[in-house]
Amino acid sequence: MQYIIYTDESVKQGKYHSNFYGGALVRSTDLDAVKAILDAEKKRLRLQEIKWTKVSTAYLDKYVAMIKLFFDLIENEKIKIRIMFTQNARSAVGLTREQIEESYFLLYYQFFKHAFGLIYANDSEEPIYLRLYMDQLPDTRAKSERFKNFIYDLQTQREFIDANIKIRKEDIVEVDSHDHVILQCTDVVLGSMQFRLNDLHKVIPEGKKRRAPKTIAKEKLYKYINSRIRGIYPGFNIGESTGHQGDKSNRWNHPYRHWKFVSGYSEYDESKTKHK
Repeated sequence: MQYIIYTDESVKQGKYHSNFYGGALVRSTDLDAVKAILDAEKKRLRLQEIKWTKVSTAYLDKYVAMIKLFFDLIENEKIKIRIMFTQNARSAVGLTREQIEESYFLLYYQFFKHAFGLIYANDSEEPIYLRLYMDQLPDTRAKSERFKNFIYDLQTQREFIDANIKIRKEDIVEVDSHDHVILQCTDVVLGSMQFRLNDLHKVIPEGKKRRAPKTIAKEKLYKYINSRIRGIYPGFNIGESTGHQGDKSNRWNHPYRHWKFVSGYSEYDESKTKHK
């Protein structure tokens, strides 16, 4: 068995929330069928590359149709989605200069290691291999390669050894989202969350009295996405970590989860919240 994980990142610094990471996990036994279903719908809708930044009034209905199918697959447990972000009001303290400079990759590493609950994913004696497809990393080749080595070394940690989770070096790759429809749909879900959590749905262009049509279209798509999440979890709070209902293995079992990452050494600044 192999688990294919597609990952993407969004806004590094937002008004209220920052460091957005998103991932989609598909089992190898489901991969071809999932891609075929999504690609067929994308072709039917005559969409090129699907991206949150391309959502507009003219394309809203097509994006809703595409995301409807995506969430149908999530509800049917063919895809697992994880979203991670930080809250600006809770900032890490005592970081070294190196940790600050490497924060992008340090947080990405935490996302890979914990967001999907991979250590709870294997209840058999057979190994599970991970294939990691990352949207192209926005940093130097040297830093990117060092990061990939850290991901590769996850399999040497006791929890991953006990779960019989393995990673091959050649299966940690950067990809172009244009070629991967699952990654494109993940980008839309991730983009919608940073849009709403940073109150971008309220933005009125300078010199105008009303919101831009594109902003209104994005808010409508966000509301549809949120309604589908709440269909899975009634009362879902997008700004908080999803609970595991008394069972940590639900970090793996749940089809959709959010993780508000909070450093173990952090301070709270209420002036940076929406309700200051």
